[in-house]
Amino acid sequence: MNTNTVLYSVIAFIVSGILFGVIAFYLGIAYRKKVAEAELGSAEDQAKKIMNDAAKAAETKKKEALIEAKDEIHKLRIETDKDLKDRRSEVSRQERRIQQKEESLDRKIENLEKKEEQLQNKVKQADEKLSEAETIKKSQIESLERISGLTADQAKDQLLMNLENELIHEKAVKVSNYEQQIKDSADEKAREIISLAISRCAADHVSEATVSVVPLPNDEMKGRIIGREGRNIRTLETMTGVDLIIDDTPEAITLSCFDPVRREIARLTLEKLISDGRIHPARIEEMVEKSRREVEQKIKAEGERAVLETNVHGVHHEIVKLLGRLRYRTSYGQNVLNHSIEVAYLAGIMAAELGVDENLAKRAGLLHDIGKALNHEIEGSHVEIGVDVCRKYKENADVIHAIEAHHGDVETRTVIACLVQAADAVSAARPAARRENLENYIKRLEKLEEIACSFEGVEKSFAIQAGREIRIMVKPEIVKDEKMVLVARDIVNKIENELDYPGQIKVHIIRESRAIEFAK
Repeated sequence: MNTNTVLYSVIAFIVSGILFGVIAFYLGIAYRKKVAEAELGSAEDQAKKIMNDAAKAAETKKKEALIEAKDEIHKLRIETDKDLKDRRSEVSRQERRIQQKEESLDRKIENLEKKEEQLQNKVKQADEKLSEAETIKKSQIESLERISGLTADQAKDQLLMNLENELIHEKAVKVSNYEQQIKDSADEKAREIISLAISRCAADHVSEATVSVVPLPNDEMKGRIIGREGRNIRTLETMTGVDLIIDDTPEAITLSCFDPVRREIARLTLEKLISDGRIHPARIEEMVEKSRREVEQKIKAEGERAVLETNVHGVHHEIVKLLGRLRYRTSYGQNVLNHSIEVAYLAGIMAAELGVDENLAKRAGLLHDIGKALNHEIEGSHVEIGVDVCRKYKENADVIHAIEAHHGDVETRTVIACLVQAADAVSAARPAARRENLENYIKRLEKLEEIACSFEGVEKSFAIQAGREIRIMVKPEIVKDEKMVLVARDIVNKIENELDYPGQIKVHIIRESRAIEFAK
């Protein structure tokens, strides 16, 4: 077999294979198409069946919904008809009520018109009667003027004068009644509080003077203190600023000085020199310096003691020193530090009774006279100095106001200031607490009588009971009974404004009228 024959055989085989494959492919496609067409026909039949079932079900539902809707519409129609019927009956009822009210209003309007007509008639009649009354009044006034001989203005003035006199009497009676009511309640409470405070603070008082007496072991010591040509006594007086009075008093030397601190330094120095026995200028200077340091330490200790005794905390250390200096200061013979401590106690007790800040009241009472520790060195009253010192060291504003008002220099604005003022007066007014200069005492009594005699109608005045009471005789033809209360109040106000005095002054007015005839 040759090559061409083999090649043709292979080609023929390949071609026959391809043809067989193509035929098999088309046969497969035809089979699948037939199967698919059979399945599609079955699906369409099933879909038509489902659609028919759905249409039947929908029709059934539609009929049921229509039936339900018709039933609901029927029910709503019944309810609506019932509601409309009720509303119509309500409207009818309201219409009847409105018609009745309109009828009632018409009747009231008719009555009001009738009353208005009657009122107009009465007003007209009243105007006529008023005009007639005016005419009668005018004629009566003319008749009264002719009978009394007074014009209307004169009669009015006389009536007003009588009314004024009656009002003065009524005012005096009311003032007297109100004062008595207030005194009955206020005096009782004040006496209770003050008596309680005094009973709880019963301190003793010893009057102090501006001189100190130093005892000597013998009279020979006087010569040694004087020294050769008086050099020792001159040195001592120069260093201390104190006058040494060496007289015939046996075994004693008197130290005189208005400054109690300097007097105390001189007393300690002299006692040390007498005890040591070496008395010469150099030794005197040494002892004066040593005594000054001791007094400064004692001043600090006294200030701290006062603060601890009164339980007042947080006081500036400079103010504590000033409090200690009050230990050597006296006022009318009363020790100022003891007086300040007592005022603190009294103010604190009264504050506790009244429900006020007790610690603040004690603080104000303790510091109220702090200016007296400095008023020898600084110009101004002890009140002004005390206010400046406390402001400098940032004291409480209520404490500063209490210091400023405790002698009445300004009007009291707080209860604390009133309590300090009262406690100061109580402490100063104790029997034997203070002594007063005779000349000042006489001047105060004269001023008291002068104030009383300055009022119109006062005939005589007598200051008695050491100036604690003044009896005033008034002229009965000028000062009537109803004016006595007003005159007494005016005199009290003038005494309070113009006179300084301890405690209180009783003003006693006496009106005496006598009728004297002689039988012949």
